Amino acid sequence: MSETLTLGKALNLGLRRAMEDDSKVILMGEDIGKLGGVFRITDGLQKDFGDERVIDTPLAESGIVGTAVGLALRGYRPVIEIQFDGFVYPAYDQIVCQVAKMHYRSRGKVKLPIVIRIPFGGGIGAVEHHSESPEAYFAHTAGLKVVACSNPSDAYWMIQQAIASDDPIVFFEPKRRYWEKGEVDTSGSLESAFPLHSSKVLTSGTDATVLAYGPMVRVALDAATAAAEDGRKLEVIDLRTLSPLDMGAVFDSVRKTGRAIVVHEAPHNLGMGAELAARITEECFYSLEAPVLRVAGYDIPYPAARAEEEYLPDLDRVLDAVDRSFGW
Repeated sequence: MSETLTLGKALNLGLRRAMEDDSKVILMGEDIGKLGGVFRITDGLQKDFGDERVIDTPLAESGIVGTAVGLALRGYRPVIEIQFDGFVYPAYDQIVCQVAKMHYRSRGKVKLPIVIRIPFGGGIGAVEHHSESPEAYFAHTAGLKVVACSNPSDAYWMIQQAIASDDPIVFFEPKRRYWEKGEVDTSGSLESAFPLHSSKVLTSGTDATVLAYGPMVRVALDAATAAAEDGRKLEVIDLRTLSPLDMGAVFDSVRKTGRAIVVHEAPHNLGMGAELAARITEECFYSLEAPVLRVAGYDIPYPAARAEEEYLPDLDRVLDAVDRSFGW
């Protein structure tokens, strides 16, 4: 059955289905119970599943993650919400030193099926510490898997796949896309869903490859539409998984187009774009007609809300990068 859902509602239904399918799935986070979360992603779940499975926690991110570790060791599947991206740093020690390492240092005997949900990115006019893009910190951390959804259909299925996984997964949600709508087929199964750790070609093209994830996928698709008016066909790939990176479709595309542009909101320096550029150059060097270009946030702390539109990559900056790629 296909229905039109917002990305936020798709996440809500995905969490609900996971909780119905497995009584060991527990949700934890600040204001996620009675309030339903600041973005209402968990709206109605405490009422239907009770306050022992949808738990309002203190404002203590390190304590939330530490409690999730204990629950996971006891056989539960905790899904924790970090209320805003900039609030995750107090929990960074727990995530990097415990969550990421327990499976390895136990020689595989200990599994930590924890999902850490993080609304990320800008575009909502929020105050300081509420609009960050910390994905590179976690993608760089061995032992963690990192994914980012970009549309309602992926949100619905990816959150269920992440919960079903025995690996700890950092699940990034593009907060400014929570209210965007799309068609979601809710009648399928996890076995038939598009694989969690796989990139996806969204538009076919022959002139340049545009790589994006999370909130920037919509910008990349808009760029492809605009470029088509000038006779250029852009191939847009939604990476979806940041660790591990799925490079198969990326390499195939770049070998076909000869050009690659990576787009992300996070700062330019040492961002995901740098890793993607390095891998593409190593594997596709003789196919490249131009250097791999990056369109990213500037190397400054995230600006005040009134200036964020000047900071965030937009349609014009992506199209400018495409033009520069053809200028080499």
